[in-house]
Amino acid sequence: MHSPAVPTAAAATSTSSSSDVLLGKYRLGRLLGRGSFAKVYCARSLADGSDLAVKVIDKTKIVNTTMEPRVINEVSVMRRLRHPNIIRIHEVMATKSKMYLVMEYARGGELLSKISRRQRFTEPVARRYFQQLVLALNFCHMNGVAHRDLKPQNLLLDDQGNLKVSDFGLSALPEQLKNGLLHTACGTPAYTAPEVVGRKGYDGTKADAWSCGVILFVFLAGFLPFNDSNLAVMYQKIRRRDFQFPSWFSKSARWVIARLLDPNPDTRISIEALMEVGWFKKSLQSKDQNQNHQIQTLFDLQLTMSPDKGSMSAFDIISMSSGLDLSGLFEARRKWAKRFTSILESADRIAERVTEVGTKLGYTVERRKKSVIGLGKERMGLLIEVLEVAPSLFMVQVRVGSGEGVELLELQWGELKLELEDMVLAWHSDAV
Repeated sequence: MHSPAVPTAAAATSTSSSSDVLLGKYRLGRLLGRGSFAKVYCARSLADGSDLAVKVIDKTKIVNTTMEPRVINEVSVMRRLRHPNIIRIHEVMATKSKMYLVMEYARGGELLSKISRRQRFTEPVARRYFQQLVLALNFCHMNGVAHRDLKPQNLLLDDQGNLKVSDFGLSALPEQLKNGLLHTACGTPAYTAPEVVGRKGYDGTKADAWSCGVILFVFLAGFLPFNDSNLAVMYQKIRRRDFQFPSWFSKSARWVIARLLDPNPDTRISIEALMEVGWFKKSLQSKDQNQNHQIQTLFDLQLTMSPDKGSMSAFDIISMSSGLDLSGLFEARRKWAKRFTSILESADRIAERVTEVGTKLGYTVERRKKSVIGLGKERMGLLIEVLEVAPSLFMVQVRVGSGEGVELLELQWGELKLELEDMVLAWHSDAV
């Protein structure tokens, strides 16, 4: 592949005169891949010389499209997960027009290309990749994440040949459940469970298990179990479980695939149960078997903005009960908000103090949940949320919840801010 001139934002600063240094932190290298809205480059950290991958997203092309929530979702999910078989996200940076996701570099590329070269894997090789996929997936499920778009194209390899699950743009979090089920049809048709395309709700973990069955079949056969140019015909085959095992499949592998490709999600084997099957556990190294219980799930995700376009720290983006409202990275979606850090002894004490201030200033006060307080006055409503961002360090966000918004609030903000001062450690992103 050639090394094109990298499209960095005009605000990007550099420690050298070269245009391929991104925001003074990463030297971009060759193009690894491209899509309609993003390009992925190999990059090197100027701080420690490590190799990374940087996804460069053109925000102007995805704001207010279906791709915007996918990007936000991908970052929100990946920041929750640290596992040796899941691509790790290190940092998110943004300018007015670009967004940069700095991620682990899977030097081995797509697993799909390895299948294409070898036609198919031997059973021991297929089982080894499958084990790593299932361990990663079980870890996702333990942390409330269903992937929903599992396919060989989203499975990468590191330089040691270890599998890495990527592309969490269609994944689902617990807050997306309705009555304990998911309702959005998504994924790649040939790998999608039959219940996902129906009109009823479905269990995302069981849908992932179906996809694992298709992937294992592809590993061992080199082709799909269900495949037809007519999508309706293919779905009929999927619902009827209309496929044939190649003669070289072992009896044990056939049993595993048959249990995973069960059209009925209630009787389909779960990922957790699969991990107890003898075929799956064969040759599984003890360190891999136990890794799910040894991995820290949460890590610090640094989010910064180019200084030339205005500073945006992680504090500027933290909001809402999910922990990070990444929609703030998209300029068109930003709303009025004031934020400050506080070192009062607890979130409850901060909420009590906010309630006292609101009552004193004539607001109608409503405790909506433990860490959210609503303040209402005249034609305006405010939401104040308290988040613990570190031990004994809290972020408090004040934002417009309803009403006439910014104009009215600016008139009253002065007195409200003055009353809150006694609990403030530092103000953040004070501008609209």
